[in-house]
Amino acid sequence: MKSTVSRRTMILEKLEAENQVNVSQLSEEFGISEVTIRNDLAQLEEKNLLVRARGGAIKIHQRVGLDHQLLKKNKINIKEKRKIGKAAAKLVQNNDTIIIDSGSTTSEFATNLEGISNLNVITNALNIASQLSNLKDINVIVPGGFLRKESLSLVGTPAESGFQNYFCDKVFLGVDGIDLEFGLTTPNIEEAHLNQKMIAISKQVIVLADSSKFAKRSLAYICPLNKVDILITDEGIPKGIKKQIESLGVNIIIA
Repeated sequence: MKSTVSRRTMILEKLEAENQVNVSQLSEEFGISEVTIRNDLAQLEEKNLLVRARGGAIKIHQRVGLDHQLLKKNKINIKEKRKIGKAAAKLVQNNDTIIIDSGSTTSEFATNLEGISNLNVITNALNIASQLSNLKDINVIVPGGFLRKESLSLVGTPAESGFQNYFCDKVFLGVDGIDLEFGLTTPNIEEAHLNQKMIAISKQVIVLADSSKFAKRSLAYICPLNKVDILITDEGIPKGIKKQIESLGVNIIIA
């Protein structure tokens, strides 16, 4: 029988090669109980080396603290993000006051807001504020903060204090990770704190995320999934994950 360390190393190697592992198969392969395998997976998950799923575990495809530049994000899953942006815009009504979080998917959403009358938009994203500046029926509010060059967003205590002065109908959030147990996450701690403020002052929480974001955890925690009212994603969302998220009371829209 292999040692615990060597067995867990082999599990990670198998996960790297196959992207997912199954408890019963690992139990048979190593000649040990499923209880022991589940304990192995739990210990590896605590170290952020995998994400447990029903019957096994799946690979974490990127380091939890990795924060891609916005220009790079704009080139990833662009077709899905455009569809999500269009679907999200249908939820905005005349005279709404909304928050738009920074991000590549929320930026696609912002491009679809033309034609909505007397819309108030509060955003911490400089690129989104610039996008909306030429639309005559949209009032843009940008609270202050420290500039994050990677995301062109304003964060920190000044930004958090600024958002506390408002109350909004809807917040449109972009996230980097959606995990059934851990909730919503993002690579930057200050972004996560600001997202929490956005949620606190909004009547409705709407998350925009393509299907690559599921079963992932990033560095900084935002909120549990049951805080989300609507999740807009693409048809690539795994059926099992979709069903479990819906069981939490989240309305899922497939763009």
